[in-house]
Amino acid sequence: MNFYSYSTQLAQHNSDIEQHWQRCEQGYLKAPSGRLFYSYHIPKTAKYSVVLVNGRIESAWKYQELLWELAQNNIAVFTYDHIGQGLSERLTRNAQIGYVAKFTDYGDDLNAFIEKIVMPQQIGPLFILAHSMGSAVSCDYLSRYCHSISGAFLSAPMFDIHTHNTPYQLAKWVAKIGCWLGLAKHYAIGQSNYLPVPFAENQLTHCHIRYQRFRTLYQNEAELCLGGVSFGWLNQTFSFIEKIPDLAIQTPLFIASAEQDEVVDNRAHALFAQTHPNAQLKTIAGAKHELLCETDDIRQTVLNEFYLFCDSLGLTTKETGS
Repeated sequence: MNFYSYSTQLAQHNSDIEQHWQRCEQGYLKAPSGRLFYSYHIPKTAKYSVVLVNGRIESAWKYQELLWELAQNNIAVFTYDHIGQGLSERLTRNAQIGYVAKFTDYGDDLNAFIEKIVMPQQIGPLFILAHSMGSAVSCDYLSRYCHSISGAFLSAPMFDIHTHNTPYQLAKWVAKIGCWLGLAKHYAIGQSNYLPVPFAENQLTHCHIRYQRFRTLYQNEAELCLGGVSFGWLNQTFSFIEKIPDLAIQTPLFIASAEQDEVVDNRAHALFAQTHPNAQLKTIAGAKHELLCETDDIRQTVLNEFYLFCDSLGLTTKETGS
């Protein structure tokens, strides 16, 4: 039976979570895009390994609860911070501006992390657990590199984005024009440094406890903060989104789609699943974007699907020897 972490018990487990985080092996990796922070923990009785690929503005630090929880379930977890965020190297004069030179740089970095840090130490089959932008990065990696990933579980994948009050095509043209004008490393229109959004106005989760823990982390660890996106990031993301439906991926995929997502466009999940028979799609009722930081009932549903997905593919790997 799997162990699950509950938000109502986080206060009493906080010391255990912090101690686990301190016990994780941590360091820096020289990747194609720059210097990346990473962290990993391998339980003595690990049954398989997972590469946790986080989303935009996130950091390995944010997932301390999940890292501790997975360790209780004897799962080895390897994770890192994307270039331009977390404790990894920042690429702009104002370190809070979200920027990447090419979207595929993220996939190149993921490949370097897996080759240099994960593969030499992995235990059992290797899976990807990715959230939002991390899911797009993972799909790029899976489509371009030779690998031994048994399956990828994609939480609210960023296969397309909402542009809210700005018409979609206008947002694309504004991003492109901003780059033409030499503003690739400048904030896109309407973007700014990190601002703590009140819980009542947040688009990420229904869980007040987990939301507050995330905001407190940013308050206490200011170097983790990341603000809005640049013209360059936006332009690169729009360009990559156009290619996602045609990505050739043979690896088994599970798409967990958040029913109330206001960050990514769920319609892209359905379109992707229609053209990729290796992809399962499940809509998580009542959920906002942050499926791994949602209320306990939603989060447990998602993680239960993740465990079933990995266990079934892990068994297949053992039986076939692949």
